[in-house]
Amino acid sequence: MGVNQPAAPAVLAIDAGNSKTDVALVGADGTVLGTGRSGGFQPPRVGVEAAVDVLGHAVAEAAEAAGLPRLRPGAPYAAQVAACLSNADFPVEERQLADAISARGWGAATEVRNDTFAILRAGLSGPGRPRGVAVVCGAGINCVGMLPDGRTARFPAVGAISGDWGGGGGLAEEALWWAARAEDGRGGPTGLAAALPGHFGLGSMYELIEALHLGSLARRRLHELVPVLFAVAAAGDAVASAIVERQADEVVALASVALGRLDLLGRKAPVLLGGSVLTARHPQLNSRIEAGLSERAPHARVSVVAAPPVLGAGLLGLDALGSPPEAYGKLRTHFG
Repeated sequence: MGVNQPAAPAVLAIDAGNSKTDVALVGADGTVLGTGRSGGFQPPRVGVEAAVDVLGHAVAEAAEAAGLPRLRPGAPYAAQVAACLSNADFPVEERQLADAISARGWGAATEVRNDTFAILRAGLSGPGRPRGVAVVCGAGINCVGMLPDGRTARFPAVGAISGDWGGGGGLAEEALWWAARAEDGRGGPTGLAAALPGHFGLGSMYELIEALHLGSLARRRLHELVPVLFAVAAAGDAVASAIVERQADEVVALASVALGRLDLLGRKAPVLLGGSVLTARHPQLNSRIEAGLSERAPHARVSVVAAPPVLGAGLLGLDALGSPPEAYGKLRTHFG
């Protein structure tokens, strides 16, 4: 290798959620050679090819940061593409997305997983395939589990039609439902009826409903109501507390079922919690999760994963290549 030639990456790690995409080019020794960021990955809305184009923007940025030459046919950026993607909820979607990414020529081999696997892997140290369960509660909610022999436990996680409840979007909608009924008399009193519109500088739920319906307040801002819900619950509001408790119980149910499918209910196993709702460490939510799991899975070791999910994608790539133990430590150190 010439003095001015960049090191050849071993792994192209991709973590793509609904709101953003993070990419890292990782050397065989675990060194991060370049990173990139682009927008959200939403193939159901824009189509597979357009969604992969969004990944391409972050990949190109990482390649430029790594000093790699322009991509040429037969000369991929990395030996292994490890892509953990939102909206890859069924194996058929993973295969479709893997084919689309492989066609871009970014790596000699490509593996696509749901983005929840990135949280699972990021929360587990050392080389080798992971053993444990991860629950992600961010904009939505999902759970996966994995054993070193490759067996997995997972859920479709495509909303109400697959039995899901909660996540940031669901919590905001639930809080609005109870607040609206409190104000118009169909439901009991709750502090949410004043707190939710108050967050947007409005005087009533009627005004908030009107603003959302007519579009003067963008629905994408509903995620701002999740911290408001938790604050009202922490102040002792019974309705808000019931919503928080139901979310905790959903997390416990997901994790317990996944552990059971992998025969881990009676064994020591990590349960990793990720996503913005869980990493906020709301005491009322997380303590109820820990209490619920202590009953249903007494040997589970619960922890919150604060590391960026792209780390998990990178570690999965190193797993696929059978990388040396020191590479894992170097990659983890880079991402803190």
